[in-house]
Amino acid sequence: MALVFSPVLLGARAGAKFCNGSPYMSETNLPPDAWRALVSEAALEPELPIIDPHHHIWPESIGEMETYPPEQLFADKTESGHNIVATVFMEAHARYFADGPEHLRPVGETVYAAEIGAQADHLGGSLAGLCAGIVGHANLTLGAAVAEVLDAHIAAAPQRFRGIRHMTAYDAVFPFLPGVRPGMMAEPAFRAGVGQVQKRGLSLDVWVLHPQLAEVAALAAAFPGLTIILNHIGTPLGLGPYAEKSAEDFAMWEAGIAKVAACPNVVVKIGGLNMGFTAITAPSSGPLPWSSAQMAAAQRRHVLKVIEYFGPARAMFESNFPVDRMAGGMTVTWNAFKRMTADFSVTEKAELYAGTASRVYRLGI
Repeated sequence: MALVFSPVLLGARAGAKFCNGSPYMSETNLPPDAWRALVSEAALEPELPIIDPHHHIWPESIGEMETYPPEQLFADKTESGHNIVATVFMEAHARYFADGPEHLRPVGETVYAAEIGAQADHLGGSLAGLCAGIVGHANLTLGAAVAEVLDAHIAAAPQRFRGIRHMTAYDAVFPFLPGVRPGMMAEPAFRAGVGQVQKRGLSLDVWVLHPQLAEVAALAAAFPGLTIILNHIGTPLGLGPYAEKSAEDFAMWEAGIAKVAACPNVVVKIGGLNMGFTAITAPSSGPLPWSSAQMAAAQRRHVLKVIEYFGPARAMFESNFPVDRMAGGMTVTWNAFKRMTADFSVTEKAELYAGTASRVYRLGI
């Protein structure tokens, strides 16, 4: 069964409120694409190779989220002005098999992503490298029985399949993912499933919220031979008691990041910052979208702190499109990252924008 996402999670359209208090399209009444187009920028450092290690594809709408069909992904890759040489598809609960055993239905998404990648490679040129890696979903709470699902994913895309994500993001102010509960990563069945992931040489993407970061460190310590990819810099929340963006909240997030970074088998993705429920999100409404300079100024502190703890060789920038696309287009998003790393060395930039992603997802690029 595909997950049904809450509109609060994805950022509701037309009149619903984001955690920053702004109703989407309230001031301009423009469609999302037209609103984003109000800010136009040229790509900074256009020759710098980028591997985008985290994007989704939504050929049909999910909840209140905008659709993000392959055609839009193609356009974002080729028209942003950035040198995006490859991407990694991240499970999105789209195009699951419609029938058959429920636990195997997520394999349909891997088949779909592999077909898109093959089509892009066939078309060639700047489209080549799309979906070079695929991270799918499997219900890790099946324990050892999840082996059947993992093997089916691998068989469906043997040249592209790289890992699993079973979302575990939960907080009392964020109870929006069906089936997710507190402490899941410590449950014996979940860990038995993680063991099957490790046994096959796959990686594990982990999406949690910042109060859960110690749980990620505990999981990493239990599986030192498993590569774990922490999504979205641990998602510093901006909901409920975290909405004040206090020094205590930053300190709590930083302490969690320090614990995770101390685990050598964990790498981090830097992105997902513009989801409507984070503490540093760009607004998805207003007279104008943020420019990349505004975005970089608001998010620099968190981003540079993460790089300080993990180092460039264990960190990689991600677009998290189309979720982060609500706040700005592909050009602005990558420009913001590049502004934050303007003083980094050529070697450091090579790692952050492509090298780490290529190694972690075994892309050979």
